[in-house]
Amino acid sequence: MTKQTTLRESLGRLYPHVKPILPRLLLGLLCALGASLMALAIPQVFRVLINDALTAGGAESTVWIASGVVLLLGILEATFVALRRHFVITPATTVETNMRTSFYRHLQNLTLEFHDRWGSGQLLSRAMTDLNLMRRWMAFGLIMLVVTSLTVVIGVVVMFLTSWALALIFLGAALPLMIYGFRFRTSYSRVSRKSQDQAGDLATTVEESVHGIRVLKAFGRSREALDDFEEQAEELRQTEIHKARSLANFSMIVTLLPELALGASLVVGVLLAAGGDVSIGALVAFFATAAVVAGPVEFIGPLLAMTFAAKTAIDRHYEVMEAENTITSPAEPVRLDQARGEVVLDDVHFRYPDSPEGTRDVLDGVDLRLEAGETMALVGVTGCGKSTLLQLLPRLYDVTGGSIRIDGTDVRLVSLDDLRTHVAVAFEDTTLFSNSVRENVLMGSRAAPGAEAERAVEEALDVAQAHFAYSLPQGLDTLIGEEGLSLSGGQRQRIALARAIAAKPQVLVLDDPLSALDVNTEELVEQRLREVLHGTTTLIVAHRPSTVALADRVALMRDGRIADVGTHPELLARSSHYRYVIASLDEHPVDLDTVLEDTGPDETGRNESVQSGSARNDEEALA
Repeated sequence: MTKQTTLRESLGRLYPHVKPILPRLLLGLLCALGASLMALAIPQVFRVLINDALTAGGAESTVWIASGVVLLLGILEATFVALRRHFVITPATTVETNMRTSFYRHLQNLTLEFHDRWGSGQLLSRAMTDLNLMRRWMAFGLIMLVVTSLTVVIGVVVMFLTSWALALIFLGAALPLMIYGFRFRTSYSRVSRKSQDQAGDLATTVEESVHGIRVLKAFGRSREALDDFEEQAEELRQTEIHKARSLANFSMIVTLLPELALGASLVVGVLLAAGGDVSIGALVAFFATAAVVAGPVEFIGPLLAMTFAAKTAIDRHYEVMEAENTITSPAEPVRLDQARGEVVLDDVHFRYPDSPEGTRDVLDGVDLRLEAGETMALVGVTGCGKSTLLQLLPRLYDVTGGSIRIDGTDVRLVSLDDLRTHVAVAFEDTTLFSNSVRENVLMGSRAAPGAEAERAVEEALDVAQAHFAYSLPQGLDTLIGEEGLSLSGGQRQRIALARAIAAKPQVLVLDDPLSALDVNTEELVEQRLREVLHGTTTLIVAHRPSTVALADRVALMRDGRIADVGTHPELLARSSHYRYVIASLDEHPVDLDTVLEDTGPDETGRNESVQSGSARNDEEALA
């Protein structure tokens, strides 16, 4: 979290963004001020009219002249209001768009460690709601707050020039307003921050529920999820009520005190007019001016509320923008133009930043060498650090000790773009985007658009045995839905594998890429992978014996270290732990998504048979 800042410091952070549009904002400010001056000028016309035309012997033409002047002032006021909007709307929306783009760019650059800590709803509310609030404050709140303040000051000066005694009475309401305004600023800022944070948490809950709707339905937890959501929504409602009450109380004080002052001024003014100390025209002008000033005074409450909410939005925005990106490209990167793909892990250590003190590193001195073009399987019991190790190669995380080298070059000396061009990853937990099949597959490819890209897609889909993509409603142009949930688990995994293959990297990192495939499909994929992986250095996490068969050598991982390396027969012969791990691997996995989609209620017994058969196989393997 960022340090606490004052209102001035928070609003000052917007200056670099506002600077390019400052001339137009100033024009908008001048137009808004011009509109207020036109409104303040109208009472002075009334004073002249009453003192000259509405007395004995007054000229009739004065009435028509005064009416024309009032009409002209009204037209000018409306014109200035329209010009204010014209000058500020476009540049303010441009600033909002630029800030939103910068925010998204920064999110893309931030480390996985940051994203592990932050809820997606909190980031979404900062990217959308907070920036929208800042834009409205820049285009309206800031200008109107300045103009309203100037209008009140100018109006009070005019009132003093008209009658200093009556103006002093009106000004007497200012002192309690200032005292209460200071208290309002503190309390409203606090409750505004609480409201925006709760809205972000609520957005996170909605997103998690939508993404996990299958789980909620499958376990019959929709009611519990709704109860939790209602509780969060009620907390937000109570906070919003508290915020509204604070604003209502402030608005009441801001409205009541000037009205009481006007009532007292009216009594005193009548007495002064009766004694001849103030003319009737001056008295009318004073109260007409007071009526013009009363509007901005009442409007100060909502404007201050918007300003404090904008301060909170700015603070929340910069909590993310000031988050340090610890994984960056070096100032003078080394290029991997002629990379062969030799990978060396030398005494690699890694621990997550939030790991408790005194605990062992997740990776506790990993030493491993992959020759160029070699395919190595990485096996071990659950939790030994296999998936963590794979994420270090493309620098999704950075090592906390030791080094990882590709062709002798430390990956930290290579630019991120260059490194991730040469290293491609396919995760077990597949993530697809709301694009077409073609766009998802080509995400990592550097193939030129056109025939070359089409060949890359066709080859990748063929290797991954993802031929089902051609039979989708729009073929490869079919939008596969948010996170690919319109596809089965096996289909998503094959698309993700095709994406990694299409990148044609020198180093391919596969985190159990075949776990959701049935046995027949897996065999076809393995046959094609043997052809494609020739010449590509591949590190593949294996959770089944058939995947191990893809490898030239196998690395056995245990307690965050490489316990042994050798061929599959060698490790079977000399390592009891390896035999235990291999016996624990699932030999006959089932794409449960496909089974459930293809099975109706009347086939429940068959599903149970499949599952019990799988369990028996596990028991036999372990035996």
